[in-house]
Amino acid sequence: MASGSAWRSAARQLPLRLTVGAFFLNSGLSKRHADQATAERLQQFAITTYPFLGKVDAQKFTRRLSNQEIAIAAALLLPVVPAAVAGTALTAFSCGTLGLYLCTPGMRREGSLRPTEPGTVLAKDVWLLGVGISLIAEGVTGHRGLAAAVLGPWRGILRRR
Repeated sequence: MASGSAWRSAARQLPLRLTVGAFFLNSGLSKRHADQATAERLQQFAITTYPFLGKVDAQKFTRRLSNQEIAIAAALLLPVVPAAVAGTALTAFSCGTLGLYLCTPGMRREGSLRPTEPGTVLAKDVWLLGVGISLIAEGVTGHRGLAAAVLGPWRGILRRR
C-alpha cells in the first residue's frame, strides 16, 4: 500500500495541478486553430521581447505555442508525470511570459515592477512561477506524489515484466 506521505503529497499537488493544468489546456486549445490575424498579433507581441521569433511563420509560431501549452497541461494533469518534471515545464514557460512582462514597453509603471493595466495580463503569471517552483521543490525533496501513490502497490509486478 502507498505510504501516507505519498498520499499527502498527492493531495497537496492535486489542486495546483488540476487548476493550472485546466488553465493551460484551455489556453492551448484556444490557440490551436487561430486565424492569421490572431497568429500575427501573438507573434508581434512576442517579437518585442524575443526578436528571434520573427524568423518563424506566424501560424507555425502559434501552433508551437499551442502545442507547448497542451504539453504542459498534459504534464500537470497526468498523475504519472513526476511533480519536478511538470514543475520544470511550468517554471520555464512562466519565465518566458514574465520576461515579456519585464521587457515589453508599457507593461510596467515607470521605474516600478507594478503593472500597468495592460501589464496585469502578464504580471499575474507570477503565480504560475510560484506553482512551478512549488512542484519542483516537492518533487526533489523526496515526495513522490500521485504517481508513486497510485502505482506503489504495482511497482513490483511492473518491474518483473
